[in-house]
Amino acid sequence: MALSWDDLAGLALARQFPSAALDVPSAVAAIGAMQTQTARSAFLGLASRFPGTTRDEVTAAYETGAIVRGSTIRGTVHTTTPRSFADLGSATAVGQRTLWDRMLRLERSSVDDLWSATEAYASTWRTTDELQDHLQRWLVEHEGADEVTGRLGQAGRYLAFGHGGLVRRPVNGDWAGQGAPEYAHLPGVGTIEAAIELHLRCHGPASRHDLAWWSGMGLRVVDEVLAAIDTRVGLMTADGPDDRTYVDLPDAAAPRAIDGVRLLPEFDALMCAYDPAGRLRFAEAAHLVRLWSGANGLVLPPLLVDGRITGYWRAAGSSRRRPLEVTWFARTRRPRKDELDEPVAALEAGLGITVSSVTITRELV
Repeated sequence: MALSWDDLAGLALARQFPSAALDVPSAVAAIGAMQTQTARSAFLGLASRFPGTTRDEVTAAYETGAIVRGSTIRGTVHTTTPRSFADLGSATAVGQRTLWDRMLRLERSSVDDLWSATEAYASTWRTTDELQDHLQRWLVEHEGADEVTGRLGQAGRYLAFGHGGLVRRPVNGDWAGQGAPEYAHLPGVGTIEAAIELHLRCHGPASRHDLAWWSGMGLRVVDEVLAAIDTRVGLMTADGPDDRTYVDLPDAAAPRAIDGVRLLPEFDALMCAYDPAGRLRFAEAAHLVRLWSGANGLVLPPLLVDGRITGYWRAAGSSRRRPLEVTWFARTRRPRKDELDEPVAALEAGLGITVSSVTITRELV
């Protein structure tokens, strides 16, 4: 069997946009980890998929620990369930190990020793500065003072908390804002097999390149994990439109068409769950280049029209009342003004704002 880009899109959309109404923890479990280094992305991602989800509901799920946020796969911030966080942490430990080894060049100890010490220190909430001080003290104690010089710099702030074992919360209590975080260890044992199965369940079908890009693990490791999963559950395989082989779980949901307009968050899974070449299932190549800036790594919030990413949007400012600017790419279907009523209502509920005006603009790409 061969799959087209439209086939791949329909199968993935069925998982990313469940038809059932779900509470916030169940919704996050259903759609998988959300990339949320932009804090509002979790609120927007849930509101766009489950209209009516409110800012207070998402905040409450964070506050109770029903969902958690932390630096995991690829060193990026993700929001997920505690169970999946442990699995993502196991993939992070594999995918980020080479970077840590290269940056720290430990001679008398190992990064595993450092990670264990960091988690013990973060048995209570710690600020970024406290974790960085702990890292430097640990290196002095275990590697010698002379070995620390020139080894940290700005990277030390990331190395102090980015190994995948610490969750974070905003010091000021605003989960939708970009305030300073503090960190604590979340105990749990995960597996890289479960991490790869999570991707297939929530984003599949996927190529080995998709799985490697998303997880941050190398292709060889991904191949080994897929072989183990195949032995256990029997993976489905199919040829894709790009001469790559796509794999999926045997009980995958049937394809689903998504009609109408959705306002997705920056770093949405329709962009970030796939290898760059695999994102063609949702958007044209030229549009992807416009949405994702190679200079600073930022992603414009995508506009989804009938299951295709065909533009972007902005709700600029920090006040409770904000104008909404929707931009659609030329030679795609123009979203109608009345089609924006529901996504605007979802946006308002998810962020707790009021949209003061809506403009629609075409952009040549």
